[in-house]
Amino acid sequence: MLDNLSFVLKKVDTVTFEQRPIPDIGSHEVLVEVKKTGICGSDVHYLVHGRIGDYVLEAGKDMVLGHESSGVIAKVGSLVSHLKPGDRVSIEPGATCRTCVACKEGRYELCPNIRFAATPPSDGTLGRYYAVPSHLAYPLPPELSLEDGAMIEPLSVAVHAVAKLGNLRTSQSIAIFGCGPVGLLCMAVAKAFGASRVIAVDIVPHRLEFAKSYAATDSFMPPLLEQGETNVAFSKRAAALMKAELGIAEQGARGIDLVVDASGAETSVQTGVRIVKSGGTYVQVGMGQPDVTIDMSTVVCKQLTVKGSFRYGAGDYPLAISLVAQGKVDLKPLVSHRFSFQDALLAFETTRSGKGSDGKGVIKTMISGPDMKVSEL
Repeated sequence: MLDNLSFVLKKVDTVTFEQRPIPDIGSHEVLVEVKKTGICGSDVHYLVHGRIGDYVLEAGKDMVLGHESSGVIAKVGSLVSHLKPGDRVSIEPGATCRTCVACKEGRYELCPNIRFAATPPSDGTLGRYYAVPSHLAYPLPPELSLEDGAMIEPLSVAVHAVAKLGNLRTSQSIAIFGCGPVGLLCMAVAKAFGASRVIAVDIVPHRLEFAKSYAATDSFMPPLLEQGETNVAFSKRAAALMKAELGIAEQGARGIDLVVDASGAETSVQTGVRIVKSGGTYVQVGMGQPDVTIDMSTVVCKQLTVKGSFRYGAGDYPLAISLVAQGKVDLKPLVSHRFSFQDALLAFETTRSGKGSDGKGVIKTMISGPDMKVSEL
């Protein structure tokens, strides 16, 4: 039966709408009718480049895009008892094997056999229907809209980086490089956890202004790179300026307990390890160039804890949902542009350009399901 209109990436910069078969589901799976999907930078990256790292869209093997989604249960498997048709759910888009060492250790995000939506060769969620293991479909409390449900995916990325790996505690301070969706959500999580200071860092003034209105207590815009200046020299100068402007100390109450880089920029990485306090923690969540120069003597002499943060793991989705349901994180201000399913390509182009036809800068673009009105939340 064909009634699964999908948004398909055929090759670099070539997408189309296609009817796909409605997925069959196993006894422990559910079929979700997708209602809302947010566009992630990785989706745009596949559209523009056809690859991210080692994940490559091979010639002749097209892929449905999208992975930040919510929807309504259309059908449940024979052994699923905690969900029923009509339930509103947020979809966690990575199905793991549940038997490898990483899965058994409770770090399933590191599963080598993970099937992640819209990551070659796995199809994504930008269709009418998407099949998912029932334990990866999280019921939405009445306080959350379907748009909120789609935003739980990037919020879980922030929860994983700030709360789980960063281990942020009440009254601690944090600096976050990059004021895109993930960076802003890291700020929101830090604020929800009672951070005493949340410093936003970006090179775009209007992004910093939004960050201050949303969750940050302080902001810093790095200086311009001088002619002939190396990234290392620039980062030293930027770190010194940031410390002076914001009164950041190496230790004590004015020290920065946690730095999270959500930009991926080499200079942000270099600056971040220089402004975090001695004995502090640095978490890398942004994906940039694979090879960057890091001052390892700074890492060693300051005895820093440096961690990479990859997607999300056990408990991150439930915690993200709980933060929104309790009113501790407000996702609504982040959805800046909304599109119908038929305008999915325009939604991608808007995200890619960073500005909508209304002249507003893009934070998060949301695409409604095939049968939904844009105004329906």
